[in-house]
Amino acid sequence: MNEILKSIRKKILTTSALKKAGHIASSLSVVEILYFLHKNSSKDDRVILSKGHASLALYAVLNSLQKISDKDLISFCDFESILGGHPDRNKLPAAVASTGSLGHGLPIAVGIALAKKINSQNGKVYCVIGDGESNEGTIWESALLASHLKLDNLVCVIDDNDSQNRSVTTSLLVEKFKSFRWQTTCIEDGNSLEEIERAFSSLSSQFSPMCFVAKTKKGFGVKEIQRDIFTWHHKSPSPDELSRFMEDLS
Repeated sequence: MNEILKSIRKKILTTSALKKAGHIASSLSVVEILYFLHKNSSKDDRVILSKGHASLALYAVLNSLQKISDKDLISFCDFESILGGHPDRNKLPAAVASTGSLGHGLPIAVGIALAKKINSQNGKVYCVIGDGESNEGTIWESALLASHLKLDNLVCVIDDNDSQNRSVTTSLLVEKFKSFRWQTTCIEDGNSLEEIERAFSSLSSQFSPMCFVAKTKKGFGVKEIQRDIFTWHHKSPSPDELSRFMEDLS
């Protein structure tokens, strides 16, 4: 893990500890995906974090890219902060969509991608969803519509961190998106920036939308959280825990 990614994870942990809030396990799994997309997107691209509960990852990535200030980051979840527990497009310009209620980001992404086609606009629309979120019916309605409309400017990235393995297990996502006529690729290590870069280098227009299923680890970078992801689904670290977690990232 490079130093920038370690720094982003430290920001997630320290902000959560300071504010006693945040879904840090989900945020830690999606760091590489969000960092890659926001670092490499053009002014014409749009990036939507549909799994809005991982907002701390988005904010820490934007802070690392100097798109939001340190002052804004430490205001996370304050009453008048622009950074809420879920992204709000009316407060944060980098948030293309207000998300949090799962299953809404991809339908919005389909609409934006279609509008770009109609208006002959450049740029792609990237939408990051979770594996558990793919249980939502709106995901598959959007997948069907996107392939029907041949939205080759639409890219869905699935943060496949096994968050559903206690309830409705989500499996065979590659096969399922292929059956909806999406170009689909599995990224075997979605916490490897190099593997993400290699996968995206193969992105090409074939008159259909594209899906990347990125195999990630919930709580990645902090062994204690990885071992007990359900306890840490929505828990903030105590000072002692934060100290131990920082050692993992040293």
